[in-house]
Amino acid sequence: MRRRDFMKLGAGFGAAATLAPLSPLRAQTKSVFKASDVQPPGYPTVAATENLGKKLEAATNGRLSIQMYPSMQLGGEKETIEQTQIGAIQMLRVSVGAMGPIVDDINVVNMPFLFKNTTHAEKMMDGPIGQELLDKITASPNAGLVALCWMDSGARSLYNTKKPIKTIEDVKGLKFRVIGNPIFVDMMNALGGNGVAMGYDQVFSALQTGVIDGAENNPPSYVFSNHYTAAKYYSLTEHLIIPEVLVFSKRAWAQLSPDDQGLIQKFAREAQMEERELWKKYEQQAMDKAKAAGCEIVEIADKAPFQNAVKPVWDKYGPKYQDMIKRIQAI
Repeated sequence: MRRRDFMKLGAGFGAAATLAPLSPLRAQTKSVFKASDVQPPGYPTVAATENLGKKLEAATNGRLSIQMYPSMQLGGEKETIEQTQIGAIQMLRVSVGAMGPIVDDINVVNMPFLFKNTTHAEKMMDGPIGQELLDKITASPNAGLVALCWMDSGARSLYNTKKPIKTIEDVKGLKFRVIGNPIFVDMMNALGGNGVAMGYDQVFSALQTGVIDGAENNPPSYVFSNHYTAAKYYSLTEHLIIPEVLVFSKRAWAQLSPDDQGLIQKFAREAQMEERELWKKYEQQAMDKAKAAGCEIVEIADKAPFQNAVKPVWDKYGPKYQDMIKRIQAI
């Protein structure tokens, strides 16, 4: 489809709030939903969303389909959230780290060292607490989004251009990019580094030019966004396990029939499980590629000093989420 046609489609959804309820004729109108992801083609979240689109197209005989825009083509996470809120983008895969400032309740899963491991996080996503948190996004008047499903993004660790980080003392004084969320800035400062809030789309050039010394992310983001070519030291702190969410513009959602909404929700749940399997393979490929390129992968023998260091973050943010934290820890 031509760019001009997409712009028309986006404009149509942008005006969704003023449109009348669906008529039977309108229900038959062919719609191509713009989907955005900051990650490159082939990345698990991109592939799972594309598969969702293929199923939707087949189930509706081509009436509904998805056009994927990977690799930050439509902007970084902050910009694409805003575009999805106004209906210019219909579907978006975004980190919960970036959603926290918009829907405060969701910040509970942004707490450092909340989850014991990725299996623990997956059980949360797949269970009643996971659905409850998705519902909080959908219900939020600030968000303007419908939360469809979770997607795995593994554990986040520290990487930098200067030296291997083996102990917490090695973090001291280094400038680390974090997602633009106060919890993460405070976390990085508590670990002894300097937290620098920055869009994901700016990280690679900032590493190359020395604006930052490092960043923190999962292995596929480290490798497949080419950060590993600038930052050769990757230390497995696994300080955060932040899920990601697939969301739909509430303005565009209101224009869909209940049947079409149900189809998208069904395929989204399937995408959640598909992406997880893709993720596990992709994560291994990323680690293999980093090692082959000569990156130094540092195992952290004792994470207790890192966990103890973030106590001020828990003291500051933990109390308001304490009930949900207890429920998550009890899983």
